[in-house]
Amino acid sequence: MGFVLVVVITRGYGTEGSGVFFAAIGVVTVSAALCVLGAETGLIWSLPRRRLGPQGDAARMLPVALIPPLSAALVIAAVGILAADPLARRLLDGAGVDGGALLRVSFAAVPVVVAMTLLFGVLRCVRPMRMYVAVQSVLLPTARPLLVGAAVLLAGGGLLAGMTGWVVPALLAAAVTLLLVVGPLGIGRGAGLRAGRDEWGSFWRFSLPRAASAAIDSGAVWIGVLLTTVLAGAADAGIFGAVSRYILAGQLAMQGLRVAVSPQLSRLFGQDRPDAAAALHRQLTTWALVLSWPVYLLLAVFGAGFLELFGSGFAGGATAMTVLALAMLVNTGVGNVQSMLLMSGRSGLHLAATVAGLTVTVSLGLVLIPAHGATGAACAWAAGIVTENLIAVTCARIVVGQPLADTSMLRAALLTVGGVGAAAIVGVLAGGRGIVGLAVALAVLAVGCVGLLTLPRVRQGIRATMVQIRGGAPSVAPRPSKGR
Repeated sequence: MGFVLVVVITRGYGTEGSGVFFAAIGVVTVSAALCVLGAETGLIWSLPRRRLGPQGDAARMLPVALIPPLSAALVIAAVGILAADPLARRLLDGAGVDGGALLRVSFAAVPVVVAMTLLFGVLRCVRPMRMYVAVQSVLLPTARPLLVGAAVLLAGGGLLAGMTGWVVPALLAAAVTLLLVVGPLGIGRGAGLRAGRDEWGSFWRFSLPRAASAAIDSGAVWIGVLLTTVLAGAADAGIFGAVSRYILAGQLAMQGLRVAVSPQLSRLFGQDRPDAAAALHRQLTTWALVLSWPVYLLLAVFGAGFLELFGSGFAGGATAMTVLALAMLVNTGVGNVQSMLLMSGRSGLHLAATVAGLTVTVSLGLVLIPAHGATGAACAWAAGIVTENLIAVTCARIVVGQPLADTSMLRAALLTVGGVGAAAIVGVLAGGRGIVGLAVALAVLAVGCVGLLTLPRVRQGIRATMVQIRGGAPSVAPRPSKGR
């Protein structure tokens, strides 16, 4: 549905208008990520180690996690609204829109998005995963293209109305999530909300180093959009924003696994079981690789065909698509090493990796974007992605003290590249690198996948993975007992 939203934006507003729209979303996303202060990850790290219900101590973390970020969000919103007009002249000059009004709506949305993000973190820990998916992955992304599309059709395609259509679902999602979390936390039924000084201290010692890295993680693509808007113009920013949506869509498997297993990793590290955490990481990385690499390999080969769906003005992003797709093979190939660092309590090391990646992205962006537009932005971001992941996987290996890769992962990588490569060759020979060739390649892959699912070993592996995702015990040998 995020992809559908981008189709609605690009088809409704064109390259320049969509570039302005993406820049406005970038303002909200980057500002909100900064204001969250790492508290979302802090909640996912701390709540699984606490007791729920009226007699539990989990509810005490709610004011600890919400008050500082919401205070920061209100300050940023007020300053941004006051500075909207001069900022618009710098960021959106020449775009032919009322940039000041658009940015005022964007900054007003920051506290809403911050509250929604923090409540999502609580929901992941206190309710079954299907409820989190229903709100974060169904309600929110489905409502946005519907409301933005209605703005395009009914409000004459105005960017201000479209941005409002993007913001309103966040308010709805925050309200629904709040209703879902108060019950399990025991709020209103006797649960205490006053945390001790040591609880404030331990929570923010973990979360504050995560604050910067979370802002970088959440805003990486939007930083590229904003840099491209300033250095190359709204049209190139629109192309880069459209390309990045495909790149982010390829991370669905990784994101889903991260959402499901992060609380489990926190519990395993809390029980001093790094071997079990590493085993869980290896098995799920294998499946994430199998699910993600086909997406990025097809994006690299058939980028022109994918971009045709956005309209003829976006064909110039094919090279950018290929560059980023290849970089994402590294990102998905190392697995969720960021979660390993965070759930082991090493948020500082995660920050170091993300800062290194951001430094590379921005430095190269300042050099490459003015001359190469969207392609330069893609090259800069790709270099940042590779840098961050190589540093993160090295740190995670040292911290965990267990192997993070095995022969199963290597075998899965080789089989995936071989199978998808063969399908891509058939598609290119049959219909070129456009939509026809893409359709042929997808058909060949679909037949191959159905064939694989008939094998008992494959079905058994899928069942074992689902058990782990749902919180079953990782398949590792028990540790030798110590002491008595």
